[in-house]
Amino acid sequence: MSEGTDNKKNISRHILPTSSNLLGLCFVILSFIKFWTKGGIETIIDDLVGCATILFLISSVLSYTSMRSKKKSDFFEKIADMVFLFGLFFLTVISFLIIYVEVI
Repeated sequence: MSEGTDNKKNISRHILPTSSNLLGLCFVILSFIKFWTKGGIETIIDDLVGCATILFLISSVLSYTSMRSKKKSDFFEKIADMVFLFGLFFLTVISFLIIYVEVI
């Protein structure tokens, strides 16, 4: 195997545990919001955290598929990387909303 292929495979091996940890963090954020609002108020943060959760789930599945696939591993890895970055963007937006805007 060439060095370039090894480096690309290492990206998937980093995306999988990181995205699954951030997926768990999204569930903690959702639980905290539901506890804080006593489950009755829907906010924009709920929707954004839901989107981030789905993005991290997709990223986890795609990075795992990339590690298991032989033919299209580079394709799955690139998509997992892009989806992971979108999930990080959503978490950043959520953080700014929680800190600077009182939406809860």
